[in-house]
Amino acid sequence: MEFMIEFGLFLAKATTLLVLALVLVTAMAGVLRNARQPEPLSGRLEVRHLNDEYRTAGLTLKAAIMPAKALKRERKALKASRKQRGEDGRPRLFVLDFHGDIRASATESLRDEITAILTVANDQDEVLVRLESGGGTIPSYGLAAAQLLRLRDRGLRLTVAVDRVAASGGYMMACVADHVLAAPFAIVGSIGVIAQVPNFNRVLKKHEIDFEQFMAGEHKRTVTLFGENTDQGRQKFQQEIEQAHELFKLFVSRYRPQVDLAEIATGEYWYGTEALKHQLADQILTSDEYLLKRSENTEIFLIKKRIRRPLLSRLLPGAGDALSRLRAPL
Repeated sequence: MEFMIEFGLFLAKATTLLVLALVLVTAMAGVLRNARQPEPLSGRLEVRHLNDEYRTAGLTLKAAIMPAKALKRERKALKASRKQRGEDGRPRLFVLDFHGDIRASATESLRDEITAILTVANDQDEVLVRLESGGGTIPSYGLAAAQLLRLRDRGLRLTVAVDRVAASGGYMMACVADHVLAAPFAIVGSIGVIAQVPNFNRVLKKHEIDFEQFMAGEHKRTVTLFGENTDQGRQKFQQEIEQAHELFKLFVSRYRPQVDLAEIATGEYWYGTEALKHQLADQILTSDEYLLKRSENTEIFLIKKRIRRPLLSRLLPGAGDALSRLRAPL
């Protein structure tokens, strides 16, 4: 009897290990398959009618506090208003969300969302971007800002709402808007450029490790991680940083000429109320309050482009890019 119990336990353990092995093999096969195939450019475009969501939320609360007859009248009124809204051609407000990382990865979805809006919008419509970003690389955020400019170039009113933070590259995007909203304690500004480069040259020397670097072009490499940096290289690198800062300031002045760049282009950031004083923002208001007020006379649609990413990219952010670099031709 004891033998049978031990055998049963052994069989259960073996079965468990086999199932886990099959799951692991299946998952790895999916990862490798996705790694071999390029990520699809298409995705699913989601559209939510926020007016209906606001009214449904209000009706849910009324159901708990109103008598049955009064609630019935409310439901009839809601149904009639929905029919009327379909006939009166009210202006539309399209809402986009942008949550930026250091590489502004959300630009991919932003591009497709804006393209979709431009196929249906007219000059009576407005776009609200709920922006949140602490900044990142200049080319990435320059492209994201250029996507927003597509809306302005087509004559659409562009509003940017900063509920928490739009700094550095985030403000590069925000400044192109016709109107900038900021929550009272939102972080706004930081018109500056920063670069940090660690150097391991002394560590290599200590362990008697040689580092060799070959270049064609005097300034192909200014400062380096492993080589011995020179004053000339540091000076050139600083010049490049200053040049990027000047371009950033010119960009801000083009779209917000009322801003005193000498005062605010110091790399500092300001909270919402101070940002308003410096004219970095136009109004102290949260995006939620703005949308709720606009819903009284405007049809509001939240647009979201969702792209299904490979399993490895979802489990380990950045790993998919590493695989892409490994597969890229030299």
